[in-house]
Amino acid sequence: MLMVTLVTFSQQLTYKNGRILNDQNKKLSNAEVKTLLAPNSELLAQYNAGKTKSSVGGFLLGFWLGFIAADLVTGATQDKVYPSAFTYVGIASTIISIPVMLGRTKKIKSAIDGYNQSLQVNKLGFNLEKISIISNRNGIGLKVKF
Repeated sequence: MLMVTLVTFSQQLTYKNGRILNDQNKKLSNAEVKTLLAPNSELLAQYNAGKTKSSVGGFLLGFWLGFIAADLVTGATQDKVYPSAFTYVGIASTIISIPVMLGRTKKIKSAIDGYNQSLQVNKLGFNLEKISIISNRNGIGLKVKF
């Protein structure tokens, strides 16, 4: 009975276009994914590392855009030489953000694949549609639909 309960509540996750989806193609929030990965600390650490890389890479990319735009506006409106140190810092920030952003997807996919593989151990050879507890004058029973 415990095995049947585990199979009915386990769900495969997919990583598509930067989003994590469940079996019904519903997007899961960051907190929901962390809750699902919480029993396996190694997978949770990989997922958190991927999310951290995403945040840091996004910050560096935004930093780049801000510095270059500010330097361009300053060069256009004031009497200053345009490619100043701000532009070069922005370009350096972009170069640093590229490898940081590339590694995020690999870590998140690895965590999701590990979660899905852990579900395969509990998977049975049939698909359960519905489990119901029924009662009547003859007693209590369990109704299972395949």
